[in-house]
Amino acid sequence: MALSMDKFKATFREEAFELLGKLEEHLLELEDQPLNGELINAAFRAIHTVKGSAAMFGFDAVSKFAHEMETALDLCRNGTLSITKDFIGLSLKGRDHLRKLLEFELEPPEDIVHDGESLLQRFIDFAGKAKVPAAPPKETLPKPTPKSVEMQTKTYRIAFTPAKGIFKNGTKVLNLIEELSKLGIADLFPRMSRLPKLEEMEPESCYIWWEVFLTAAVDENAIRDIFIFVEDLSELKIEVVAEGDDGETKRLGDILVERGDVSPGDITDALDSQKKLGEVLVENKVISAPQVESALVEQEHMKKLHDRSEMTASSIRVASEKLDSLVDLVGELVTLQARLAQTSLDIADPVLASVSEQFERLISQLRDNAMSIRMLPIGSTFNKYRRLVRDLSQELGKEVDLVTEGADTELDKTVIEKLGDPLVHIIRNSVDHGIELPDARERAGKPREGVIKLIAHHSGAYVLIIVSDDGKGLDREGIRAKAVERGLLAPGQDMTDQELYNVVFEPGFSTAKKVTNVSGRGVGMDVVKREIDSLGGSVQLSSEQNAGMSVTLKIPLTLAIIEGLLVHIGREYFVVPLSAVDGCIEIRSEELRGMGERRIISYRDEIVPFIRLRSFFDFDAASGGDGEYPEREPEIEQMVIASAQEYRVGLVVDQVLGNFQTVIKPLGRMYRDVDGLSGATILGDGTVALILDVNRLALIAQRGAGAKAAVAAAVGA
Repeated sequence: MALSMDKFKATFREEAFELLGKLEEHLLELEDQPLNGELINAAFRAIHTVKGSAAMFGFDAVSKFAHEMETALDLCRNGTLSITKDFIGLSLKGRDHLRKLLEFELEPPEDIVHDGESLLQRFIDFAGKAKVPAAPPKETLPKPTPKSVEMQTKTYRIAFTPAKGIFKNGTKVLNLIEELSKLGIADLFPRMSRLPKLEEMEPESCYIWWEVFLTAAVDENAIRDIFIFVEDLSELKIEVVAEGDDGETKRLGDILVERGDVSPGDITDALDSQKKLGEVLVENKVISAPQVESALVEQEHMKKLHDRSEMTASSIRVASEKLDSLVDLVGELVTLQARLAQTSLDIADPVLASVSEQFERLISQLRDNAMSIRMLPIGSTFNKYRRLVRDLSQELGKEVDLVTEGADTELDKTVIEKLGDPLVHIIRNSVDHGIELPDARERAGKPREGVIKLIAHHSGAYVLIIVSDDGKGLDREGIRAKAVERGLLAPGQDMTDQELYNVVFEPGFSTAKKVTNVSGRGVGMDVVKREIDSLGGSVQLSSEQNAGMSVTLKIPLTLAIIEGLLVHIGREYFVVPLSAVDGCIEIRSEELRGMGERRIISYRDEIVPFIRLRSFFDFDAASGGDGEYPEREPEIEQMVIASAQEYRVGLVVDQVLGNFQTVIKPLGRMYRDVDGLSGATILGDGTVALILDVNRLALIAQRGAGAKAAVAAAVGA
């Protein structure tokens, strides 16, 4: 029984932390909209729930403190107490105190108890200031601001009839159907009325057409966009059969009449029989059996949609450890599937090959589902930065507003957890160094209140997070002077703006005149760079004098399973993250040797530095003449062009083998600091392949190219 009670207490605390997070969010919004009745009610409900649950599980200190907060918010809800900045500040401190109390199972420390008593008295004093007005004017609450109109869910009946010769131009029809299914809830029904006799069938012709019943929050144009390149070669009919997401289960006869397959009279005649409606219509040759089957699929789709809308439990709470375990197991299955595919290839058994292909499809779906479960909206991280900006701006005597966009952008929970510290440092830097004091902003012709924007959006296999402000921007000359003082730059050394801004990421670098509680010790931006690099991402700074600064973080969606490009050098295998690959080119070894120390190549009208990985990892020395590695490179080598940060880099390998689904494994302690490597994976035959750190290799290539250019210029002079 004691164990069960402990479990319930743990669940309560977890839910209480969530409620306190929502309370903080509501209070910060109330500071901007003090007359918003919905926000006041939401804050009241959150604290009321915490109070009641705390009393139930014996957290008496939490219940007592929450009761006074609830009393004050209730007075605000009734209009007898005004919501002021002081009240919001006190409520936020009260929320922080409740969080501290929840962290202690037994008696909290004396200092926390003392702080709680002081805060409790302040809430009682606030409640004592309440006045009962005669009758609040009708205009007390502002009119609700119009919310963004969300796309209404609709159910479509889609008939897609590909042209007979559609396969001849390389179109994969099943890929189009699969992409359509991803828009929402879909049921497919293949129609085979065009199938000829076997002896008349042409293997390269398409005879099947599809009916798709799709329920999704998209418009007709989104559906047509999927078929945009084949619509001229095909017939596409789209009809809206229902609006809203609750659906309505229709009778079979109604569906057939609505589709125009039968007349109402045919239905009346068929209903006089004791047999099923569909059977009678087929027997009387009114319609064909496939038409009835198609209508039944539509009916089942609408029934499933209706049942789904009536489900009461839309989500369940699962411990994050269980999700991590699930993804680990899926990773092992992906590795096992690779072994099965390799075995199937070696044995060349058609039955085993068929099983392997089906297994691969199922594993791919399972992988996508498991990864989607771990995806969380990044808005859950954005919310806490509003409090950070509020507290910092008050401490520094500044007026700063935080604007967020793209809060519904999803990212792997592991990545979100590691983004916490970098974003804190960037935002603190913007508030302290970027945004000017109100009077200074006024003299510069700017609004007294500065704005920091926090924006997130998807970009391929990455998420871009942009933190920008409208402050004074980076002090280019100040950075240069400090860099020269610390020996990071030579006096008079010519650098581009981007190269100069990158000095900010050096450990211990700071242009602050004095050390404060907020900044000045130079331990902020180097933490950002280190953490983002560890995620396989990149950081880029841009700035305009007196107009503000922008920091762009480019973060991979997930750190568990990625698509990679498998390459090999000698007998060793490496993986290049596919999201970073721009292209591949062939180049003769003689040409590479003829370049000498000039490690650059022209690619799409751009000069790109490259690294010969055979030399970089010292493969020639590793062979030692024992035959383990070829002593000479192949006559024709291949170069993978990859994008990293703001650079491109060429990676010269012996051969590119193709795509590979990569389960990322961490390197051991001995190899963790090896330049150019970020992890490892296991191939189908059990061989270990190393994952290349494209960011690091690009930086090494850029520095190498820059150093060689400087030497060449000096020699030429």
